[in-house]
Amino acid sequence: MLWFRSYRRRRAPGVGRYLPGLLVLVLGAVVVPSVYGQAAGAFARVGFGARGLALGNALVADGGGAASPYYNPALAPFTARQNLELSAALMSFDRELQHVQFAAPLRPRAGIALGLIHAGVSNIDGRNGSGFHTGDLSVDEFALFMAFGLRVSDRVTAGVGLQLFRTDLLEALEPVNSVGVDLGLTVQVTEALRLGFVADDLLARYAYDTSGTFGDDGKTTTDRFPVRLRLGGAYRLLGGRLLLLAELENRINNTELRTERVVFEDGIPRTVVEEEQLHVRESRLRVGAEYRLAELFLVRGGLDQVGSDVGGGVRPTAGFFVEQPVGNLRLGAAYTVVLEPYGNGLMHLLTLRIYL
Repeated sequence: MLWFRSYRRRRAPGVGRYLPGLLVLVLGAVVVPSVYGQAAGAFARVGFGARGLALGNALVADGGGAASPYYNPALAPFTARQNLELSAALMSFDRELQHVQFAAPLRPRAGIALGLIHAGVSNIDGRNGSGFHTGDLSVDEFALFMAFGLRVSDRVTAGVGLQLFRTDLLEALEPVNSVGVDLGLTVQVTEALRLGFVADDLLARYAYDTSGTFGDDGKTTTDRFPVRLRLGGAYRLLGGRLLLLAELENRINNTELRTERVVFEDGIPRTVVEEEQLHVRESRLRVGAEYRLAELFLVRGGLDQVGSDVGGGVRPTAGFFVEQPVGNLRLGAAYTVVLEPYGNGLMHLLTLRIYL
């Protein structure tokens, strides 16, 4: 596994009060800190909903009907009935994370899902180059997604997902938008085993123009989202009461490394910035399990980032789901706890699902 950390050494005049927001951009601290968040769009890769996180985000082949098509647009045809899903996380360091999704079958052979992810950090202590407080800053990122899936045959489904990303880092910097495409496939190998594959975040990138903020010191910088290739399986046993999930992700990130050095021309020192294109690859494994203890009660557990030291290494997760009819409505509630890296404590996520 190969990774790197890039730092910009030169500080433009008057940049000091923007440093907290820029630091969030570089480290991806909207949701997850340090190396795991260096690539653009880190907030959208944390996971979706309490069920997804509880199962280690290993849902690329989960065709049981409960998995969000956000994980694989080819899962959309398995949606049994219309449902609305609302999620909110309790996190440390003034971070927040919310999900909302509407999913519906398009009979007889298709399905669709529409959702929104919001992540943010508030109460960031803004300071100038002299260390004086200049105000409180906040950062917000959004991902609006739509997934459509179709049953190509009795055993094969395919799907396409469209994502609209938006990041709002600084008041002085215009919000940046981007579009990404996901392509997915699932195959029913046996009655108990299903395989899935998806290519995530194709074409997605952020292009920041800081000339309006820093004047002549500003420039246009492009941060590409890593392309993720995910292959996994879902296996049911014990009469369908136990579900085992596994997924392998290969992440490809093309990025730019800038290095400053001083050269002398006619005895006069001059700073030169050298740019190098880097092609970075790294892999990780995810596993999860779900067991139905009773008709309306399930327990879940998982491991994310197995075999990767990016983001603090393995992230264990656990949770449960309970379903309760209320009049003519079917309501489901899921809770998940995630051990965050670098001593950031626990993330608690609650999801409410309403079957319409």
